[in-house]
Amino acid sequence: MDRFHGRDHKLRGRISGNLRQNIEYIEEVMRDCNDLIKKEFQTGREKNTKIYILYIDGLVNVDMIQESIVKPLLLEGGGYEKDVLDQRIIESADRKWISKMEEAVTGVLSGCTVLFIDGISQAVLISTKFFPNRGVQTADQEASVVGPKDSFNESLRTNTALIRRRIRDTRLKVIQKQVGTRSKTDYALMYIEDLAPEEVVSRVEEEIGEICVDGMFDSGMMEQFLEKKCKTPFPMYQLTQRPDKTASGLMEGRVAVIVDNSPMVILLPVTIHMFFQASDDYYNRWETATFARILRYISAFLAVGLPGFYVAIAGFHPEILPTPFLLALVSAREGVPFPVVVEVILMEVAFELLREAGIRLPGQLGGTIGVVGGLIVGQTAVEAHLVSTIVVVVVALTAIASFSIPNEIFTGAFRLLKFFLIFMCAVWGLYGFFLGFLAVFLHLFHLESYGVPYMYPTAAKGDGKVTAVQDYVVRAPLSHMKLRPEFTRRGARRRQKEDGNGQ
Repeated sequence: MDRFHGRDHKLRGRISGNLRQNIEYIEEVMRDCNDLIKKEFQTGREKNTKIYILYIDGLVNVDMIQESIVKPLLLEGGGYEKDVLDQRIIESADRKWISKMEEAVTGVLSGCTVLFIDGISQAVLISTKFFPNRGVQTADQEASVVGPKDSFNESLRTNTALIRRRIRDTRLKVIQKQVGTRSKTDYALMYIEDLAPEEVVSRVEEEIGEICVDGMFDSGMMEQFLEKKCKTPFPMYQLTQRPDKTASGLMEGRVAVIVDNSPMVILLPVTIHMFFQASDDYYNRWETATFARILRYISAFLAVGLPGFYVAIAGFHPEILPTPFLLALVSAREGVPFPVVVEVILMEVAFELLREAGIRLPGQLGGTIGVVGGLIVGQTAVEAHLVSTIVVVVVALTAIASFSIPNEIFTGAFRLLKFFLIFMCAVWGLYGFFLGFLAVFLHLFHLESYGVPYMYPTAAKGDGKVTAVQDYVVRAPLSHMKLRPEFTRRGARRRQKEDGNGQ
């Protein structure tokens, strides 16, 4: 442990004008790092200036280092001053002088190249980053029939560029910092200066600054650290892999958090109704988009309540069913040895196992899960009188309803709540069904996201409810959506003037 403390102490030191001392620091701190490329050489024809170059193999553009750094140094004479290096020799524009060893080591590990010059108590940090990445591909989790097809990848700079490509406004700000004491992961806070409320931006920046963890590897981890005080199965942040959805959120005064090495971007504040919105809604005609949204709200109700409702009716209140349907229910359950609630739970757990197996299996074996689920778990279980045909239909319809919601992370809450409703209905029947939904709605109305009610615009402040319903269950024509949501900065809510020019 003393060895690590000593290493941290050295990193906090300043760069020395003695090149040999700097080399000893680097050799000690970064020993056993075989991907570290380090070279000491003398420059120019006079060979009277010693330079030590440092970078990580695989994180840099080697051609750039050779052409823009090493070659100009070797062709010039020795005896360099800082002004000479800046103005005539180093050809890279993205460079800066640093004076601390911690900055040098962190820069090298981030894909930069560092030059130590003998006799100068500073080093040159040159950006030569060239990370391996997947490139810009099609969004696989939020696929759309119409609209852009590109999606974020694991490169922070690529993701910010995809947003910049859509919003060419000097008021779009990017605050880039690092989080993680060991991983030192880059993240960017993006917002439009005159649209995002200043208190929200300050609060997000402060909350991320308070995160003290050794490593941060994905936006999902960032989300969990930010919502550490929130006890709810519903996501309090929106994760998206679509640049167009992120740009649209920024234009509404929201804040985007982009984490390096993650293909998902965090959007905040968020409301529950944003999870029912898809990118297609704004590229299709408003009649089609409205119909699709109504289906999604119905699907959400079915995904949460249908299994519990069946348990309540079949177990407690069969008398409310029409006689033909009641006879069909009794006939279907003939020979099944389990109570209704056990039957439903068995099928729901079996389906959850199939879903998890389908996610973990390689793509070539994904079709096998459909065969196993349809034939073995479905048909064979019915023929063996383990479950009834009606339960299979109920579970299948519940699954289809959950798949129709365009946000996979949001449906995770439904997967938990349906078991809560099943338990309530197994104990109190239809009374438990209504009490369960009442508890869920009371919980939802209690939640807030950075001062915005989670059930906005069902629960709205001021005059926000009047304009927000234009982008609610019914999506109004784009020409009628003249105002931004209520959570946009006050005084900047109009996005479309009467003559068609926005601001």
